[in-house]
Amino acid sequence: MLETRYTASGVRMRLHSARPGELNWLLLPGGPGIGSESLHELADAMEVPGAIWLVDLPGDGSNTGHLADDPFRLWPHVLVEAAEAVPNAIFAGHSTGGMYLLATPAVRNHICGLVLLDTAPDYAWHAEYVQMTQDDPLPRFAEALAAYERDKSTANLTTLVVESAEWNFNPAGVDAGREMLARMPYNREAVDWSDANFDHTYEAQWWPTDIPVLRLWGTDDRIVSQRGWSAPKYVTPNVLACAVPGAGHFPWIENSRAVTEAFRDFSTRLASPKAD
Repeated sequence: MLETRYTASGVRMRLHSARPGELNWLLLPGGPGIGSESLHELADAMEVPGAIWLVDLPGDGSNTGHLADDPFRLWPHVLVEAAEAVPNAIFAGHSTGGMYLLATPAVRNHICGLVLLDTAPDYAWHAEYVQMTQDDPLPRFAEALAAYERDKSTANLTTLVVESAEWNFNPAGVDAGREMLARMPYNREAVDWSDANFDHTYEAQWWPTDIPVLRLWGTDDRIVSQRGWSAPKYVTPNVLACAVPGAGHFPWIENSRAVTEAFRDFSTRLASPKAD
């Protein structure tokens, strides 16, 4: 059984794999409410030096043990605990996970690299997402949404997410994507917290210019618009921007080879820092 750690506030860190090297890669899922199990295929595709950890905030996904009475009280700033837990940390956030990282400036003091996967610098992406769903409705998603609004059970939430597969994946990846979404753990409380406290007001609170940054996204991503990154303050020399062709919101599903190459290129930009 692979190593599992918990921080003082209940952030869960599960070791996925380890290669020679001093780096620690911390993978934070999107959602919210979907567990870091959604990043298994990403971790499999990462041929990088060091250890790869799957990270879950307290109360997110299947991380529902070892919790305080209010696990969301310190969201998302509790991420600092994960960054402090290992030396030479590189935090990688997918979708909302990347937004949580950019909303937590204190993370910068504890990382030597940042990876942003199909994420955005502010909440403006959400309006474009809603418009997309109206322009290209999925009848079975609408039915699942109605069922979920009647009964907010985990089973109905799972069905709702699975029925969004055609928005999340292109035709080549939709079957594999649907299977992946169907086996994920989901957490309604995390969804509700983020909707009420984060999703509609989020603005990036920091931007690193002194450490390597990988910004990676699928060219067919219909969930999170990449338009906000054109602002000059985000186009800095330390950023490696990688558009993954033929891929949607989880680009490692449709084009894992390109994702592998992007992380390989990014790894060459990372000098192996000495442990603190």
